[in-house]
Amino acid sequence: MERTASIKRITGETQIELSLNLDGTGKCSVKNPIGFFGHMLNSFCKHGLFDLSGELKGDLEVDQHHLVEDAGIVLGQCFASALGNCAGIYRSGFSIYPMDESLLQAAVDFGGRPFCVVNAALSNIPLVSIGQDGKSSSFQTDCFDDFWQGFVNGAKCNLHLDTIRGRSDHHKIEGLFKAAARAIRQAVEIDPRRNGEIPSTKGLI
Repeated sequence: MERTASIKRITGETQIELSLNLDGTGKCSVKNPIGFFGHMLNSFCKHGLFDLSGELKGDLEVDQHHLVEDAGIVLGQCFASALGNCAGIYRSGFSIYPMDESLLQAAVDFGGRPFCVVNAALSNIPLVSIGQDGKSSSFQTDCFDDFWQGFVNGAKCNLHLDTIRGRSDHHKIEGLFKAAARAIRQAVEIDPRRNGEIPSTKGLI
């Protein structure tokens, strides 16, 4: 049985459309106007072995908040839809990920109760890059928290992200995306010993 989902969210601020395969090979083909954010989604898919496709559009003339947050919401909704009643999965996952001078930690529980704690220790100074066309672009680092809060609200999971130590905002953000991907991958994988039962003493998630 395929564990896939496709979600479309259209508001006065954004147009987000994503398709997810939980049991993929790490392919990411999302049309996205924010270069660094695209790099993070690619890393998330590669380290979680999720396949993700779609397109992100939003009112970037305002700022990046609406697009990044709504992308998180829709990605979370894709996870919730693909998981269904969560029967047979491990449910929780944990990862510590080193990235050069930075050490990052993620823990997640798909227990049906959304709660997000982010201690990324970012400077909130935008990351600036220069494209091949010579034009500069940036990523608003304060949107990092917004993305994961949106994800948690959509997925109805409990997620904790922490920078244990680090200097570079790039390394902290990328390491946290990779740690989250690995923790989420662990949580959503099928536990062969569970025999398809829902992983809760309540009998439902």
